[in-house]
Amino acid sequence: MHEHLPPGLPPDPFAGDPADPAAAFDSQEPAQPLDAHERLAVEEDLADLAVYEALLGHRGVRGLVIACEDCHDDHFHDWEMLRANLMQLLVDGSVRPHEPAFDPQPEDYVTWDYCRGYADAAMNDASLFSDGHDI
Repeated sequence: MHEHLPPGLPPDPFAGDPADPAAAFDSQEPAQPLDAHERLAVEEDLADLAVYEALLGHRGVRGLVIACEDCHDDHFHDWEMLRANLMQLLVDGSVRPHEPAFDPQPEDYVTWDYCRGYADAAMNDASLFSDGHDI
């Protein structure tokens, strides 16, 4: 049984089922808190994510696509899910299981590298204006 679940949730429909699909999660080692270097990297990713969403969200970009090394598939993550995952890493060093994006449209997602390049270009463009140069 899952005594660690918060009160008020419906009963586990797989309780006692030897084929419980969540059984693998129960057998995993508990997450370890991040060390100072890992914590700083996650905090930097959160700051970058806020910039990327501000620059690209209003242009119709819904989030990031990440090529999974384990399954060799692309995983599509909306901005809010990415933020929640990074925040969870800061809290206890883990990322909870989550539902994948439903029927994602690949053209609505970009890579971290695309975001970095876009942000760099936007910063360079803004510096042209702040230096008093005309375009």
